[in-house]
Amino acid sequence: MNKIDVKNMSISELEALCADIRERILSVVSKNGGHLSSTLGATELIVAMHKVFDSKKDPFIFDVSHQAYAHKLLTGRWDEFDTLRQFGGICGYTKPSESEDDYFVAGHSSTSISLGVGAAKAIALKGEQDERIPVVMIGDGSMTAGMVYEALNELGDRKYPMVIILNDNEMSIAKPIGAVSRMLSSAMASPFYQRFKKTTENFVDNFGESARYIAKRMEESLKLVTPGILFEEMGIDYIGPVDGHNLEQLIDIFETAKKLQKPVIIHTQTIKGKGYEIAEGKEEKWHGVGPFDLSSGSAAKKSSAKSATQIYSEILLELAKKDEKVVGATAAMPSGTGLSPLLEKYPDRFWDVAIAEQHAVTSMAALAREGFKPFCTIYSTFMQRAYDQVIHDTCLMDLPVVFALDRAGIVGEDGETHQGVFDVSYLRAIPNMTLFAPRDEKSFHQAMGFAHTYEHPCSLRYPRGAFIDTSDLPESQAFELGKSQLLESCDGEILLIGYGNGVGRAAQTAKLLDEKVSLLDLRFVKPLDGDMLRRMAKEHKKWFVFSDTSKMGGVASAILEFLSEENIKDVEVVSFEYDDYFITHGNTKLVEESLGLLPEQLAQKIKGLF
Repeated sequence: MNKIDVKNMSISELEALCADIRERILSVVSKNGGHLSSTLGATELIVAMHKVFDSKKDPFIFDVSHQAYAHKLLTGRWDEFDTLRQFGGICGYTKPSESEDDYFVAGHSSTSISLGVGAAKAIALKGEQDERIPVVMIGDGSMTAGMVYEALNELGDRKYPMVIILNDNEMSIAKPIGAVSRMLSSAMASPFYQRFKKTTENFVDNFGESARYIAKRMEESLKLVTPGILFEEMGIDYIGPVDGHNLEQLIDIFETAKKLQKPVIIHTQTIKGKGYEIAEGKEEKWHGVGPFDLSSGSAAKKSSAKSATQIYSEILLELAKKDEKVVGATAAMPSGTGLSPLLEKYPDRFWDVAIAEQHAVTSMAALAREGFKPFCTIYSTFMQRAYDQVIHDTCLMDLPVVFALDRAGIVGEDGETHQGVFDVSYLRAIPNMTLFAPRDEKSFHQAMGFAHTYEHPCSLRYPRGAFIDTSDLPESQAFELGKSQLLESCDGEILLIGYGNGVGRAAQTAKLLDEKVSLLDLRFVKPLDGDMLRRMAKEHKKWFVFSDTSKMGGVASAILEFLSEENIKDVEVVSFEYDDYFITHGNTKLVEESLGLLPEQLAQKIKGLF
C-alpha cells in the first residue's frame, strides 16, 4: 500500500482511519510482540501530525520512536507491517534506511528535542524557515532526562521555530485543574490569544519596565492553573493540556502552532493502550509485550527456564536481606531489570530514578563514598549513556559500585539500538574497573558473592532470557579475582575459551567437533588469569574465543594484548565475537545464524581451519 494521504480527509474519515490503524497494530503486535500501549495512545497525535505537517520535508522526530507504528502505517508500510520486528522485516523504531519519512534513528530516549534544535539550525542556515519546521513528539517519561533540558535551554534562548508535542499518557508531569484549566488551554491555543499576546508585548515595550512587569504578572497569574509555567519561563510558548484523542482540536492547535514561527510545546494528554480496553491505563506491563491472545490479553507461554534477570533479582534480594548496606538503582526499568521486588520490599534502599542513567551512576557513587554497597542495575545498551559518570564519578575515586549489566549480547527484536554488545569494549579501558561474567545460575550466585565483598568498581554482564545450558559441565567454583576455571582438559592443539554466556556456546560447539578439546571458563576479562593463559599457551596452539561481545576491544582483543605483552608468538587466536557493524533486529537464533554464530556453524568453521 502506498502512503496514505490524509490531507483531504474529513474528521469523520480520519477517525475511521485511526480505528483501522489501531486494529492493524493490535493484529500484528499480538502475533509478533512489540510496543503496544504507547503506540495505541499516540494514534490520533500522529494522524493529526500528518494532516497538518509534511513528513517529506518537515523533520518528524519521535523520541525513542517505539510509539511511531501509526507513522509507519501512514507512510507506505501498511502491507509489510506484518513483518514488524521480524528478521528481515521492518524495524520497531524509526529507521531512515527503511523509509525517507523516518528522519532519524531512535531507540534510546530523550534525544528528540536536541535533534529538533539541530534540524532547526540547519533549516535556518538554509533559509527554509517558511517551508519547513521540525515536529517533535516526546513522552512525559522522556522528560525526566537531563538532555531534554539542555536542549530546551538553548531553544528558549535562540527561539528557533519548532513544534514539540508532549505526549502525557497518564504518567503525568502535572495535572490540570478542572474546567478552568481546559478553558484556558483552548484560549491560549487560539489565534486571538496569540495576536493579543504579541500586541501586548509590543505595547509594553514602549512603556518601560513598570508596564512590562505588570503585564508579565497578569499573564503568570493565569498560567498558574496550568503546568506550562516552567516552559514559558524557559522562553518556550506553552499550549495545553489538550485532549490527545480529539482530532479536530488537535488539528486546529497544530495549525496555530505551525504559524507562530517560534518554539511551542503542545501538552497533550492521552490514554495508554487507547482502543484496547485490557491495556488501557496500564503502565509497564503493556508497554513492551511478547505475543499474546488478543481476546483475553493472556501472554503466550514462555520457556520454563529461569531467566538470568530472575536469578539476579533473587540473589540481590537475599543479599539485601542479609546486609542493610546493600542498596541499588535502576533507570526506569524496574521490572525489566528485576528490581521491582526490591523497590517494593526496601523502598528506602532501592530506587527507580527514571530515565536518568547518568544520575543513577553518580548517585550510587556517592552512596559508595558513604560506606554503602550499591548495585547499579542497567541494560548494557543504556549504560552507554552514563560513560563519563562511570569514569569520572566512580572509577576515578575507586568506589565499590557494582554495575550489573542486563541484556548483554543479542537482545533480538529491538535491534541495533538495543543490542548489548559494547560494554566489555568500553569498560575495559577504564582504570580501577574489574570485569567478570557468570555462565549459569550457580556461578551467578558466586559472582554476586564476589561482587558484594569486592572493594573496587566492578561490572558483571548477563544475557536476556536464560543462560545457555551448561549443566553437563563441571560445577562452578567460587569466584576469585582474576581467576579462570578449566572445565575440560585434553591433549591436542585446540582450546575453546568462553566468557559468560559464551561458555555454553563453546560447550555446545565442542560436542560437534570430531576430537576432544580443552574448555576454559575465562570468568574475568579484566584482570585476566595470566598464570592460566601462560599454561594454556604451552599446551594448546589454536585458541577460539566465544563471547557475546563486540570483537573490537573485546575478549579476544584482551587475550591478544596479553600474549603480545608476554611475547608469546606461537599461539593463534580466533574470535567468534561480533564483527564491526551494528546488528539487525529479529529472532535471536535467526540473527545469530545470519552472523554464523550457531554452534553447528562454529564447529564447521573450526573444522575448516584444520
